[in-house]
Amino acid sequence: MRKPPVMPALLARFAHPARLAVLAQFLRFGAVGGVGFLMDTATVYATRGALGLYGAGLLAYLVAATGNWILNRLWTFRGQSSGPAHREWARFLGANALGFVLNRGAYFGLVTVSQVCADHPVIAVAAGSLTGMLANFNLSRRLVFTGGDVAGR
Repeated sequence: MRKPPVMPALLARFAHPARLAVLAQFLRFGAVGGVGFLMDTATVYATRGALGLYGAGLLAYLVAATGNWILNRLWTFRGQSSGPAHREWARFLGANALGFVLNRGAYFGLVTVSQVCADHPVIAVAAGSLTGMLANFNLSRRLVFTGGDVAGR
């Protein structure tokens, strides 16, 4: 007797182990991004009175990016770190410069043109996080965490 397929044939054709490994990595990256979103938002709200929305947004990005690098190093890309930590952190920030432009560009644009976003910057932080996420994942995976053998590279 023939066993039924575990997944539809079309899906099985695309869901080979290398792609599933990258998908799992992307989901971990997204979970870390959720933590980064919380760090980003908390920093904006904690410092906007002293630094204004623009200064708070810049500081918050640095805080969240540093937290994300640490968590990605320990979990998402475990075993794939290479070189001294301070150099990897600098590579992470440099490689994610495009993500930074997308992220903070969306944030700055929204707090500038939308009173709702200026009053509730969490909306602008969320929009910026989502805007830069895919670029940051690909750049981190290909340029920063390169010390291990990763399926699908």
